[in-house]
Amino acid sequence: MILLDSDHFSVLPFHESERRNRLVSRLAACPDELIGTTIINADEQLRGWLASVKKERHAIRQVEPYTQLARLLEFFANYHIALFDERAATHYDSIRHLRVGTMDLKTASIAIVQNALLLTANKRDFEKVPGLRFENWLD
Repeated sequence: MILLDSDHFSVLPFHESERRNRLVSRLAACPDELIGTTIINADEQLRGWLASVKKERHAIRQVEPYTQLARLLEFFANYHIALFDERAATHYDSIRHLRVGTMDLKTASIAIVQNALLLTANKRDFEKVPGLRFENWLD
């Protein structure tokens, strides 16, 4: 299984991007792998668009964030979403002492218990997590 962190997952909608094309080519070279992201990354993306909706007082200015939120939901439907289950929660509790953000530790815990490769550009934080396999396919 290959799980994309937010920085990798967020380039996929941009069809003209060199980084996106490079990532898609590498993913295509792994036809037997389940490709997805984590519920933690979905949470972060959804919260961003929901915050954009909430900050707008005028309904007409909520149209675009709601449209983007709908597109995001459609986009997520095409990928596996790895859950933060009891095994991941237990692993998270065992590493929460690390000086890494909560959401990153939850993402790492999911990847570890799923024996997945995490694609991320966040080497600085994820290298602190023992047992985590990660690579950056954007560079």
